[in-house]
Amino acid sequence: MSRTTTITFLGAGSVVFTRELLSDLLGFNDLGPLHISLHDINPERLETAVAIANATAAQLGRSVTVTSSMDRRAALAGATYVINSIQVGMHEATVRDIEIPASFGLRQTIADTIGIGGIFRALRTFPVLEGIARDILEICPDAWLLNYTNPMAMNIAYLHAIAPSLKVLGLCHSVYWTVRGLCEVIDVPFDEVSYWSAGVNHQAWVLRWERDGQSLYPLLDAKIAADPELRRRVRVDMYRRLGYYPTETSEHSSEYVPWYLKHDQEIDRLRIAVGAYIGISEDNLREYDQTRATLAAGEPLAMDRDSTEYAPQVIHSMETGTKRTIFANVANHGYITNLPNNYAVEVPTSIDELGAHPMYVGDLPLQCAALNRSFVSVGELTVQAAVTGNPMLIRNAAMIDPNTAATLTLDQIWALCDALTTAHGELLAEPLRATLA
Repeated sequence: MSRTTTITFLGAGSVVFTRELLSDLLGFNDLGPLHISLHDINPERLETAVAIANATAAQLGRSVTVTSSMDRRAALAGATYVINSIQVGMHEATVRDIEIPASFGLRQTIADTIGIGGIFRALRTFPVLEGIARDILEICPDAWLLNYTNPMAMNIAYLHAIAPSLKVLGLCHSVYWTVRGLCEVIDVPFDEVSYWSAGVNHQAWVLRWERDGQSLYPLLDAKIAADPELRRRVRVDMYRRLGYYPTETSEHSSEYVPWYLKHDQEIDRLRIAVGAYIGISEDNLREYDQTRATLAAGEPLAMDRDSTEYAPQVIHSMETGTKRTIFANVANHGYITNLPNNYAVEVPTSIDELGAHPMYVGDLPLQCAALNRSFVSVGELTVQAAVTGNPMLIRNAAMIDPNTAATLTLDQIWALCDALTTAHGELLAEPLRATLA
């Protein structure tokens, strides 16, 4: 008899991820028996996640075991894989991370990766990650932790710092969808291309993008030259000046650098949606309500069978031996040689029945590595603030953050850190709750 594979979802009440991941996972017909174990700290959201799991299985004609628990340790019992999509503080914390800096004159778009919003999202997520890591190592030490929670790079670096023996991959779809989008721009079928990307999550670089051994960048250059509207995007602007296409959206990319958000004319020229994530977060709340209504009415769930998320592919490859290459976030053990060791990098990673095998990349192009290093410095200081309990390092991270430093004085940066520290309160680890301005 085939062994049962137990997949634990932490933050299962994140209905979009839970629905799409389950749809992709249950779409594989060659997996053995599956046990879906769901955990959330919100009882209503957990109930909704159970209903989603059962409805998805029914719609796809799959027989799976679904259990749930508000006790994380109980949900982890017997886990083979743990999928993490928690959001500490939920929508209210997201609003604070954007609106409080805005009151200081600091513009952000998504505020979940670096920048002042990314720093504080990390600081309120780390205490929960520490508990998750401790529980996994005690209860299911052989399980793979598949992390979707942002800030991805900081979270993976923090987990490596506190639990280096934990088997963890950070998963993000930005590389895949970037290349899909580029193929659409030049009207070349995605399944005819090959590509190679590396860097840090949300600021990796499409280093090679080819069809039949020929670079497709010249076709992109021609499209950009012919279309003034295409040039009105941040990452197209960055590509034209750096020579390699960045792998995250223009909204994300604009807040990782000092060049755009400070300037009204650049916001207009490049159509940057300041504060966009508040609207996205509100849309997620509406989608949650709509999903509950759909389930209550007994109507079928909408399923995106082309979501192509990595976690189901990782599970399928490890369980069946089907070899795949994905782009995963791991601690840098010499994979990218001109970025710091041990901080998280995003590199091509081979997946098979023996596990995950990050690939050697070597040096990034110098200009790409230089930009990545400023990105990494913010994360390194934030991780060290949490590991050492030193609130001064939070201020240091904000001081050297590119967008924050381009906009605010040092006194304003320190006052803003105090304001966010006070606003997030007990979500932060106790040693980091001090105000210093």
